[in-house]
Formats: sequence, C-alpha cells, structure tokens
Amino acid sequence: MQRLLSLPSRIAREFATLEPDRALDWFVSSDPVGQNLGSGGGTAHLLLEAWRGTGGSHTFTDWLRQSQKLIIHAGGESRRLPAYAVGGKALIPLPVLRWSHGQRLDQTLLDLQQTVYESIFNSAPASARVMITTGDVLLRYSAPLPKLPEVDVLAMGLWVKPELASHHGVFFCPRRTPNQLAFFLQKPTPAHIRELGEDYLFLVDVGVWMLSERAVNVLMQKCGGEAGVSKYELFADFGLGLGAKPARADAEVNALTSAVVPLPQGEFYHFGTSRELIESVAALHNVVVDQTRWGTATATLQPDMHLLNCNYQAARSGSHTTIWVENSHIPASWTVAREHLLTGVPENDWELELEPGICLDFLPIDADELCLRFYGMDDPFRGEVWLGRPLSQWFAARNLPLVAGDLQQAPLFPVLRKREWTPRFIQWLFAAQPTHDPALSALWLKSPRLSACQLMERVNLQRLAAQRTENRESAVALLAQNYRQSIFYKLDLEATARLYAATKLDLPAELPAGAAIEPLQRVQDAMFRAAVLRRRQVPTWERDEARAFRLLREVIVRETELAPVTPQRCVLEDQIVWGRSPVRLDLAGGWTDTPPYCLQFGGKVVNAAVDLNGQPPIQVFARVCARPELVIRSIDIGVEERVRTFAELASFDQIGSGFTIAKAALALAGFLPRFNANSAATLEQQLNNYGGGIEVSLLSAVPKGSGLGTSSILAATLLGTLSELCGLNWSEHDLFRRTMALEQLLTTGGGWQDQVGGILHGLKLIETEAGLEQTPTVRWLPGDFLGNNLTILYYTGITRVAADILREIVRRMFLNSRATLDIVGEIGRHAASTADILQRNDWNSFGTAIATSWQLNQRLDAGTNPPAVQAILDQVGDYLAGAKLLGAGGGGFLLMIAKDEAAAHRIRATLSNHPPNAKARFVNLRISATGLQVTRS
Repeated sequence: MQRLLSLPSRIAREFATLEPDRALDWFVSSDPVGQNLGSGGGTAHLLLEAWRGTGGSHTFTDWLRQSQKLIIHAGGESRRLPAYAVGGKALIPLPVLRWSHGQRLDQTLLDLQQTVYESIFNSAPASARVMITTGDVLLRYSAPLPKLPEVDVLAMGLWVKPELASHHGVFFCPRRTPNQLAFFLQKPTPAHIRELGEDYLFLVDVGVWMLSERAVNVLMQKCGGEAGVSKYELFADFGLGLGAKPARADAEVNALTSAVVPLPQGEFYHFGTSRELIESVAALHNVVVDQTRWGTATATLQPDMHLLNCNYQAARSGSHTTIWVENSHIPASWTVAREHLLTGVPENDWELELEPGICLDFLPIDADELCLRFYGMDDPFRGEVWLGRPLSQWFAARNLPLVAGDLQQAPLFPVLRKREWTPRFIQWLFAAQPTHDPALSALWLKSPRLSACQLMERVNLQRLAAQRTENRESAVALLAQNYRQSIFYKLDLEATARLYAATKLDLPAELPAGAAIEPLQRVQDAMFRAAVLRRRQVPTWERDEARAFRLLREVIVRETELAPVTPQRCVLEDQIVWGRSPVRLDLAGGWTDTPPYCLQFGGKVVNAAVDLNGQPPIQVFARVCARPELVIRSIDIGVEERVRTFAELASFDQIGSGFTIAKAALALAGFLPRFNANSAATLEQQLNNYGGGIEVSLLSAVPKGSGLGTSSILAATLLGTLSELCGLNWSEHDLFRRTMALEQLLTTGGGWQDQVGGILHGLKLIETEAGLEQTPTVRWLPGDFLGNNLTILYYTGITRVAADILREIVRRMFLNSRATLDIVGEIGRHAASTADILQRNDWNSFGTAIATSWQLNQRLDAGTNPPAVQAILDQVGDYLAGAKLLGAGGGGFLLMIAKDEAAAHRIRATLSNHPPNAKARFVNLRISATGLQVTRS
C-alpha cells in the first residue's frame, strides 16, 4: 500500500525535515499555489505528483497497478480551525485517550486515521486501487467489516439523523435493495431527506471512497488527465453521477458500478472547527466510560478540558469547560474562563484574564518574533465577523481606522519580538471593552501585521516544532513520576523510550518495592528502562530486559506456587499410565493468547485438535520404579537421563540441560519443594515418601519446529499423565494454567492456545477475558471442513523454531507497541469472523479466512513466509483458495485449502512429482474426537 497525503503548500515543502519518521510512510504534496482544484482535481493532481515522484519509468497505469493507493486530503485554509491551519488538520496533535493502549505522546490525527483507513482498505476487494479519504474526520468501528462488494466506486456510510446528514453528502439506497446505491446528494435539507425517506434508506457519507482502475481513469479524464489538471469536485460533480438513478447525467460516470456499505457499529468524529476539535476529543475520551478500564485515577479530570504538550499552572474548576491548551505555557497568573483554544503560548509571567470564547494562537515568525492570532471560538474567518462580533466594532472600540474586507485576507495580527509583548497590549487586543489607550492603538498601527492567509507562508515551522518537542519532553518526565494518575504505562512505550532516550533526562525512579502496584506495570517499567538504555547504547539494558521477562514469569508461576500439591502413589507396581494427545492446527487468532497481550486484553483463537495419519502423535508413558530416582526417556530421539537431586531437577531453565519439559512437569507435580505442600530435604526422600521412583517415556511423532504446538501439548500431556500417576486430580483448566506456568519456567514463554487446542477435542473457538486468571471459554464449531479432501496438510521439511520470534514480539507487547497491538487486535477480530464463517458452513469464505490469517501473521513477523515456502506456494498457487504456515513462527507444516476437487488433485500431483526436499510429504489429518486421553493398564 502506498500512502499519499495532501497538505498546505508550506508544510508540504518542509514535511521531510519536520516529520522525518512520517515522511518514510507518506508521499506528500499540495495543490498548486493559487489554484483551487476541488476535491476531484486535487485527487488527480496528487496521483500524478506521486506517479512522477515514485513511478520511475512506469506508465501511470502500470504504477497504479503496482499497489493500492491510500489518499488523505488535508490541505485547504482551515478557516474554521485556524490554530492548525499551517500544518493541515491531519497533523493536529491529539492527546492520548484515557482508555487506550499503545498511543503516542507525539501522535496526530493522521496516526489514528491511518490505522482505521488501512484496516478498511485491507478488507477491500482486489479491484479497489485508490481509497480517497478526508483529513478532518476520524472514524471508529467495533464490529467486523462485512464482505465488501466488487464495484467501481465503493463508499462507506453511517446511519444518522437527517439533521446531521444534511451537513454532508448523503447516499440513498432503495429500501428493498439496501446495498444498491440509487443516487448521491450533496448536503440535502433535512426536509428533503425525510421526503425521500419514504422510498429510500439514507446514509451519511463518512468520506471514504474506494475506486477501481476504471473509476480512476474516468476521474482522471474528468480532471484533464496527464496533460493538466483542472478544477473538478469529487462529491458535487463525480458523486452526483453515481448510482442506478444518478442525480446528474454524465455518461462516463453513470456507467460506473457503485455501492455503499454501512460502517458496522461505526462512529464519526469531525475536526472541521475549533469547537468540533474539543467536542470530538471529549467524545473520544468518553468512548469507554467504565472506570475499571481506564487503569488510572482520571475520573476527576474535566472531560472537555484538554491539556497536551504544555505546562499549565492556572487555576482549574468545574466551570472551566470547552478548553484546549496545546504547546503552551499557562502560568498561575492567568485567569481562564471557558471556550478557549490556546496554542503556541511562549513561557511567560503575564497577568491575563481571558473572557469566555477568546482563543490565542502565538506563531513564531523569522528568528525571534511572534505573531498573535486572536479570535473567537466560532469565528468562521469568512466575511466580517471577528471575536464573535462585527469586525467594525473592534476598530471603533479602539479608535482605529477600519480595515475592511474578508477576515482571512485582512492584516490584523501584529508581529513583535517576544520581549515586546506585554499583558496590557494582549488584553487590549481581545477585550470586549478595551481601555482607551492611544499608545496601544499606535503600537498596533505601527507594528508589522499579517493576515491569516499570510501566516500560512510566514510561520517559522522549525521554531514551532522545536517548542512543541521541548514541551513534550518536559511532560514525559512528569507522566512517569505521576504514573498512578497518568496514562504512562498505557502509552506506546517503545515510542516513548525513543523520545525519552533523545533527551538528557535521567531514567525515572524505579517503582517502589512492596507498593500496591499492578504486576504488569512492574514488568513494563523494567522493559521501558531497557528500551531507553538500549537506545542510549548503555550495555546494562539487557539486565533490565531480562528482569522484565523474569517478572512476567513470576506473575504467571506464582499461582502454581500458591497451590502446592502432594504427589501420592496411586498405581500398582506393574501398571503403566498412558497419555496421548492430538496436535493442533491454528486457523485464526494466534498471538492473542500470548502473555502479556492476553492478560491485558483477553485472547480469541480458532483451532482444531487433529490426529495425524490415524494416530494421536503426542504420547507419554509413566510407571513407578523401585529405585528413588526420576528416569526420563525419549522414544523418538533414543536418549535417557536420570535425575537424583533437586538441583538436577531444577535445571530446566538452564541452556543445554536435557529433557527440560519433563523436568519442569515433574517439578510442578510436586517433586520440587517450590511446588510441594509437604516437601522433603532431598529428592530421594521425596520419592521415598511418594512410594518409589518414576520412569517417564516420551514420544513426539512430529518434527521439532513443526508449528503444530507439539512442545506445549507434550507438556500438557505429561502433566495429565502425572496427575493420574500421582493422584493430583487436575482438571483440564488446571492443565491449561500449569502448562502456561511450565513454559514460563522454561523461559520460552508462550500462550495457552496450544495446550487448549490439543487437550480439547474438535474444532473450536477459544476465548479468555483480560486478567491474570486466564480461564478459557470454549465454543465448539462444525468440523466438516477439515475432514474433506479439499483441506490438505503438507510437511514442507522446512522448520523454524519460534523462541526468538516469540521473544521479539512479546517485547513489543510489553512496550505497548502501537503497530503490534493494532495487528494483534485485528488478528483477534479475524478469529471471531472465522468462527462465524465456520458456524455458517461457508466454504467459499473459509479459504479466504485462512489466507487472511497468514497475511496478518506476516504483517506481525515478515519472516513467517520464508522464500523456500513461497517457492512451494508458487507451484500450486493457482489451485489454492487459501493457505498458511501453521504455528507462531511459521512452522514446517503448511495448511492448504484447495479451490475444488480437481485443484486438490493437481496440488497433490504437483508436489508429489516435484517435492522441495527429501523430507517433504503429505500427511493425512483427522479431527480428533477425544482430545487428551489418559488411561492405565
């Protein structure tokens, strides 16, 4: 996906310097200076500029076909939100929402828009080549998107009241065929909407339009094409020609197919005016009103008083509402009222009293000057209304000659050096009834003055950005110190560490020992410190990171330590306990089950327990022996180890130690004092108390690194077998939790889906709620799909162990990496939609769901699809409805969904005749009807 952004001309020219990180992701341009191209012409111009700048020798058509193009339009004069006119509304700094995880202190509206727009675009059909969106709107939706239709123009809409719809474009759809677009109208009156409502459903346009290549070509033709772009409106011209009964006759546009899809459980936040900025952010803060989900004591904050990138010392009370303060110093000597936008205010000791509705915007000019733009909250900067009153009143009250004309063009705003600005002059500028002072009138007359239009080109953007950075750096240290009331540990701590490391600030003090602090906060604190030190190239960062992983292990293992057991012999001398389990196929949702993600957000996984070649491939045999020792054997590897001391048994976390899974399982079964309610002085004594030694034989008839969850399932099977051998009476849920603890003991980490997937039979949706107590809820699904000839399991002979991958992704989870949390959240939502597909027995969508699962895994870890595996898929890609490598790291087994019986036959024939290596082979799978079985002879 290529991202294109239109901005005002000044910021567009300096974007790469001012926003180097964002510049890596976005191609930025602006409309030609002095030309009004309209939304359609602006789209055509931006596409042509991007083609000329990034297309190389490709034709425009070939360039268009190379990738999808996401366009966000954020240019324009922003008259109704002047504080952010220079940078464009998409670059408005936004506060971290109190309920969110993974947001950044330097985030902008663009960052939040990008997440939503890309999520929608990723769900679009392949025919959608260009998505056109608006830069002053933020969308949210909380339900999975429906399948989007293949049409030339696809738009997203929302169900709203006629009064709200009348301010925007409106789609009208026949009541009998609601997915068909009948026609589109631009800002119809509420009365007209109601009149049409007798025959049509209506949805408001949320500003998301997706165009096919054919539609792009029509738009380019209407705008003048490559020869030169002329003015053309996307909504008022192009849009009116869409639908089965278009509002405007235009043969080329009328011929395009079109549809509108309601955004499921959608929300629409507008940032078009100063007041909407404050109201929309307040509404976003209140999306979640459940205080238990905030995680901080923020209930006393004013919901529509927003302070960011600032040092605010003025008094606050319940009457101070509808206030926005950003990139500013507001000392205690200021008196605020309500309805203020205060931006760019420099450090000062002024005594000011703001009247309701007054907004102040200080803008740096040249090297050491400041321009003050003062205005009213609802000023339109169009016509002759200023500070909420006729422009002429301001001049008359100050005995000044009237400067008439459009407010955007009038040179009203004085430019002075910072030391020349006095509170007396500032108060005089905005006061409703100013003091009569000829000296102040003379100062205004003789000072250089700029219009709002001139400010667009004159602002020193480097100084403005430097001030914002300095204020932000001051704020981050305070947030860390005030972690109990702030959102610090919910931030994107990776991005915060990058910001912190660039400062000269010392690391925050470590969290106090013994204090009532959330366990995961201690883990995140250690990981944050490691991230800062790593960026500062301080070698001790590895120690802090290791401490973070140790703290997580302690949190998860602590439960088993608090529930120690006493193993008791309950088998006869000649009895053998036999445990066997299927393996699991992860179909959707993998990674959502991994701590710390599942502890914070809960998990959602669809997987299946399957036997291979007619047998459960994971097997454990256990018996009691006479000698007081633990004997561990591997049938498939052919090795053996005897354990006679607690130290040998506790070596499961040491690199190079053999049989780590078995040792950890025996420890959890009560043969290590740490987990025994009545521990002995030595292992020999412990075994004598038990009634003899134990021999355990392990069989894993699956290669290591296969991606079938074998390690966790082997651990769970062994724990289940020991439960029977030692009279522990562990339930399935006990086995789930203790297997997760076992993996933490091994320092490999891991989630719960492998053991749940293997222990429990069949095809299922498995869910957990957020919290340290991870108790799965299981809903079984029809497993017919995995029993037919179209579902093919192929061992590629190419394995990849997930430990290193797991550690890196878990690190990003610890740090609330926004990119990681977004992808894993999408993985969870996809699991829900996959379960729905299976429940509906929708075979046509199943292959697509499997393909999407793997695409999401690749977005999380690009190495999931190695070239050798892609080479296999290249051979059979034409026959596939979907495919994915199984396992967290993309293991050795490849699940393929054939398009039909003939395609399945061709897949088998092709790979049988041309195997990638000597180990590659097809493996028969069968849904397990039993899951874990434990029996005794």
